[in-house]
Amino acid sequence: MAKNTFTIAAVQMQISPNREENLSKAEAAIAEAAQRGAEIVCLPELFTGYYFCQKEDTAYFDWAEPIPGPSEARLRAAAQANRVVVIGSLFEKRMPGVYHNTATVHNAEGQLVGIYRKMHIPDDPLYLEKFYFTPGDLGFQVFPTAAAKIGTLICWDQWYPEAARLTALRGAEVIFYPTAIGWHPREKAEWGEAQHHAWKHSMVGHAIANGTYVCAVNRVGREVIVGEGLEFWGRSFVCDPFGRIVAEAGDQKDEILVVTCDRRLMEEVRRNWPFFRDRRIDAYADITKRVVD
Repeated sequence: MAKNTFTIAAVQMQISPNREENLSKAEAAIAEAAQRGAEIVCLPELFTGYYFCQKEDTAYFDWAEPIPGPSEARLRAAAQANRVVVIGSLFEKRMPGVYHNTATVHNAEGQLVGIYRKMHIPDDPLYLEKFYFTPGDLGFQVFPTAAAKIGTLICWDQWYPEAARLTALRGAEVIFYPTAIGWHPREKAEWGEAQHHAWKHSMVGHAIANGTYVCAVNRVGREVIVGEGLEFWGRSFVCDPFGRIVAEAGDQKDEILVVTCDRRLMEEVRRNWPFFRDRRIDAYADITKRVVD
């Protein structure tokens, strides 16, 4: 029988342009999180280098790696050495011409439990991901680990209630969102807080609607690939199934959030807000249509 609690960690990082520096920093953070009691540790989206999708340049395809591969092996070793589940986020080279934005899940023995390929791919100014990433083809998944059943969605996925719902229906006790989101510097003064508010509360809504924990793990700091670059706002957070923020990082520096999640709270919330019981699954067929005319 599963114990009542499990402990997770969100690693907020300022990213260097140097892959080795980022991998070494991630390894140190995983070790620190484990020492602080974490059983599951999540890193930010595409943490091995700068967020390159700020412009379209075929040279960046050289940054992609196979899975299994070199960076995946480092995550495997860190998971095994620290006896923790590790969620990574890598630029996957599947074959020449087919690349994915992919989350990896290693268990505490270092085994690759599985991967999740980002399903929703944005194409916005400085977030030109459709140029680089083929949409995921593995669907929404949940990975069983000794600590908990975990779902892994990625960044742009966080705006879609369908993604969170399907992940929760597969039994996720916590949904992790490795993320790379920030401000266009010129927009920050006018739109910055509104953008952050929408991002945060979209995911809080997913936690409430699904009676599950949510953990958003962002990078922090300015990264310039073109023009003024992007200012990643950090503010990684964990919220509980009631939508309460349990822990939240700032917007200036590296931080590790360590939070203990309680299955009894999930049970209590779902008993009192039985959203899954009351779903009208007989009436939702139109959700598969692009537009309901």
